[in-house]
Amino acid sequence: MPRETLEAKAARTRKIISGLKRAYPDAHCELNYSNPLELLIATILSAQCTDKRVNIVTADLFKKYRTAKDYADARPEILEQEIKTTGFFRNKTKSIKTCCQALVELHSGEVPRSMDQLITLGGVGRKTANVVLGNAFNINTGIVVDTHVARLSQRLGLTKERAPEKFEQDLIQLVPQKEWTLFSHLLIWHGRRRCFARNPDCPHCEIRQLCPRLGVIVKERIKAPEAVR
Repeated sequence: MPRETLEAKAARTRKIISGLKRAYPDAHCELNYSNPLELLIATILSAQCTDKRVNIVTADLFKKYRTAKDYADARPEILEQEIKTTGFFRNKTKSIKTCCQALVELHSGEVPRSMDQLITLGGVGRKTANVVLGNAFNINTGIVVDTHVARLSQRLGLTKERAPEKFEQDLIQLVPQKEWTLFSHLLIWHGRRRCFARNPDCPHCEIRQLCPRLGVIVKERIKAPEAVR
């Protein structure tokens, strides 16, 4: 097959986005939150954890901790137990407290609206910052590359990279900036509902004509040998 040009790949990407929009018109961030601080905390908790589990934990957590100062002043051993079921609870507790202490000391307890300011907070990397900026503030500064986005981007032939930072750089060349936040949601929804890691539902896939299915093992029926006469 001839190598796909950047222009052709960008055009295919736009068609993929259109197809996924039709399939998932309500695609959105599935973490529950009502303000930027809650989304920031939920995103930190979501590392190596399902959104469903995080939402169970934050249902009570957000009732108790209302401000950045509440988290900054929390006793670590208590917060650890409250978020324990999300996994890696000691590291997450440290990240939450360090982050919220910085919010109180440097930003009057408010979540900043810039990538540069967010990534200086403890426990906040580019991925978390992209989630907060895109969903809480509608600011498209980058593309969130989680497990589903990485897997589907490779399967769709949109990138050959392995590192999330390089993934993102490839994708922002293909996806219109106004779609950066939505693009992540679309791939995440598709990855959870159709394009599974081990057994993707290719026959019913809404964008199968646009997908080279890279890395997908095609299971073919093996005919039984005819009996020897």
